[in-house]
Amino acid sequence: MRLNIPTTLTLGRVAVIPLVLGLFYVDWPPARHVAALLFIAAALTDWLDGYLARLWNQTSAFGAFLDPVADKLLVAVALVMLLRDDPRSVMGVLVAVIIGREITISALREWLAELGQRKRAAVDLLGKFKTVFQMTAIGLMLWQTPWQSPFGLFPTYQIGYLLLFLAAALTIWSMIVYLRAAWPVMRDSP
Repeated sequence: MRLNIPTTLTLGRVAVIPLVLGLFYVDWPPARHVAALLFIAAALTDWLDGYLARLWNQTSAFGAFLDPVADKLLVAVALVMLLRDDPRSVMGVLVAVIIGREITISALREWLAELGQRKRAAVDLLGKFKTVFQMTAIGLMLWQTPWQSPFGLFPTYQIGYLLLFLAAALTIWSMIVYLRAAWPVMRDSP
């Protein structure tokens, strides 16, 4: 495996996960803000690494494997940390929906790839919107705990929470779209 800039960015996204996790639990006032900024930077590399890989024709099988793994790990860890802060049942449902969808679609894509039908569950525009809402929501919610006063006049956590609801709705919608696209293969599979 030869490292290039897109793959290095993806590896950096994986490497930032323990930093975000550690900062989340540190008793240091700016730790949450640093964790949120690291999360946002990592989320931005999700777009940047793919763009650069296509632009410079540096796509690789390893990069194609690692990119979604890095995204799912980053999101799952952040959501579990946020659930610790806000263990209400609604937050638990949102986290379960988002993580459950990621597991379902990952398994679906793997199964379809084994059948030579991977394109049936290719990422579409709806999935990209879901990711933008999800990453923005998590970044805002990491910035401020649910019991802190708003950042200036901007109710950071509350806006993030609302965006997480929208992300969960898009999560369900996109899962239905992917499952419907794969249904003919599932139906006809022995």
